Amino acid sequence: MILPLHGRIRERVGAAIQETYGLAPSAIPALIISYPPTRAFGDLAVTVAFELARRVRKAPRVIAAEIASAMAPIDGIARIQPTPNGYVNLYLDRSAFLLDGLRATDRRREQPAGGKAIVEHTAINPNKAAHIGHLRNAALGDTLVRLLRFQGTPVEVQNYIDDTGVQVADVVVGLQHLEQKRLDEVRALAEAERFDYYCWDLYARVTDWYQADRDRLSVRVATLHQIEHGGNDTADLAALVAERIVRRHLQTMGRMNVQYDLLAWEGDILRLQFWAKAFEILKRAGAVFLQTEGRLSGCWVMRIEDEPSLPLDGRLAEAAPAVSAGVAVADEEAAGGDDEALESREKVIVRSDGTVTYVGKDIAYQFWKFGLLGTDFSYRVFGPRADGGTVWSTTSQPVASSDHPPFGGAKYVYNVIDTRQAYLQKLLKQALASMGYGKEADRSVHFSYEMVALSHSTARELGYQVDPESAGRPFVEVSGRKGLGVKADDLLDLLVEKASSEVRKRNPDHAPEVARETAVAIATAAVRYFMIKYSRGKVIAFDIDEALSFEGESGPYLQYAAVRARNIFAKMQERHGVGEADLPRVLASVPSDVLNAPEAEELWGLVLEAARLDEVVEQAVRTLEPSVVGKYAFGLAQTFNAFYHRAPILQEAREDVRAWRAAAVSYFRQQIVRAIDLMGFAAPGRM
Repeated sequence: MILPLHGRIRERVGAAIQETYGLAPSAIPALIISYPPTRAFGDLAVTVAFELARRVRKAPRVIAAEIASAMAPIDGIARIQPTPNGYVNLYLDRSAFLLDGLRATDRRREQPAGGKAIVEHTAINPNKAAHIGHLRNAALGDTLVRLLRFQGTPVEVQNYIDDTGVQVADVVVGLQHLEQKRLDEVRALAEAERFDYYCWDLYARVTDWYQADRDRLSVRVATLHQIEHGGNDTADLAALVAERIVRRHLQTMGRMNVQYDLLAWEGDILRLQFWAKAFEILKRAGAVFLQTEGRLSGCWVMRIEDEPSLPLDGRLAEAAPAVSAGVAVADEEAAGGDDEALESREKVIVRSDGTVTYVGKDIAYQFWKFGLLGTDFSYRVFGPRADGGTVWSTTSQPVASSDHPPFGGAKYVYNVIDTRQAYLQKLLKQALASMGYGKEADRSVHFSYEMVALSHSTARELGYQVDPESAGRPFVEVSGRKGLGVKADDLLDLLVEKASSEVRKRNPDHAPEVARETAVAIATAAVRYFMIKYSRGKVIAFDIDEALSFEGESGPYLQYAAVRARNIFAKMQERHGVGEADLPRVLASVPSDVLNAPEAEELWGLVLEAARLDEVVEQAVRTLEPSVVGKYAFGLAQTFNAFYHRAPILQEAREDVRAWRAAAVSYFRQQIVRAIDLMGFAAPGRM
């Protein structure tokens, strides 16, 4: 890893500047470390002489020479060389650096600031099967979790379950009014393996049922009230549906290697009066007020500061048909998003009928995440995780045992929600700031992303009927509410099937169970890499063939590079009696001057690029852009393949050359395995 070396360099350069020019540490410019365009100019370069030139009234070349001469030796640096144009170039001790890399375990950086981060992601409405868009949310959220943990940040992974919203209510309406099913009948039905698929189709039918007669929306309103009040068959039915669907969602996300620490249920937020406590806090601070006139009369509202011109967020858009018959509601959530409401400078937090909007519930939840609410959930075990851990769940019921981990009370909160939620997320930050919690507002991060569509070829392969409007577009949009979406499990099943075909073709001697295991690993890599390789702000059109390609910028390409590197050592063991574990012993007995020969520049380039993983992770977290890691891993794999093509190992006659080339490949293999683990997949044994 390269960042510890960067730290040592900055320490020595800073000390040299203080000693030479008498500057206080706070007066020293940022010490930027760059990479020279060619190895002849060094492995690393410091550019601070240019920033100091005006302050100390000397030419950059003079400053560079003075800094270099004043610098104490740096462990891992063989030579420090000032240049006539003002750079301080540094040449690494190549053999020591590579040997240190080979000896290193899976290091994690220490975070001096400390403090826990909460990452909330996935948050699928528990009314139907997960769809392809949820896969992008989960892949991005889980990758962020892995990146933060790689840096040493303790992370709590939460999944918010909206079990009292209109989506669950609509499925209950379908079960009770379209299907005429009783609670015991639904309980038996929910035991089916794909109950989430059944609810998917039913949800679409209910949408059509409302559209056929808008007066039927009153049934939804009555159902919502029964669910919120609890203690009735309708509420019990909603709880049953939500619980069974959530278990199906966890199975689906488990296929993507996505795990959670805590399921936070909206129903518990309501039953435990979280909103009531947050409401009192906001009222005391004057952050909300009761509107007494106009169309918002009787509503508690929040004054909107610098309202962005944005469409409805995802939750609001899903709730759009919820026009409440006979209830005086005047906010965009309940009124279906009319233009007049969107232009308002006041956001309804509590409706005139006393019911809280999504914004109110989310404000209470955000306050709790930061430990600002002064109250807590009870917790129960929801089930085991695939990695051997435990999935916990909030509950509003008293629990005898209290051996759960400490939840909430985070220093940083990352909400992974699509870009349509930007308006709501802004209001959450505003609520925190209005209460005087400026630091918490700054640390409340909307980790947004754009929608997932399909390429036309993939839409056809999935049996999707492309409407005429989509035919002229470069991608095909999908709609879960209309029942025209791509179920996540269907997509994963198809990827596994196609990957299985390729595995059997390449490895006809594979046992069926091994071929299946390999195909599953390839399918997971295909989806996860595709979902993060693009910038979060880019609409992506998922394409099955591109995702599964062994040749292009794909997860399987990265897996193949890792497998290829591992295979080198299996063959080396056969031909030369030296395996990967033997390399440190062999390297200790052969000269290392081969690393400084001109023909070793490509080898050294591979090592130096592999060492940058921790630097790339830091950049990805700083910019909140996981695609940086994806692009880096792809470039690293390309560098390895080019090196191996031009610098064969197994056929090399000289033992020293063969050993150091193998060392470079071993270090590459370590780093590419770590990189793909950060993206949530692994390399199979064979491909």
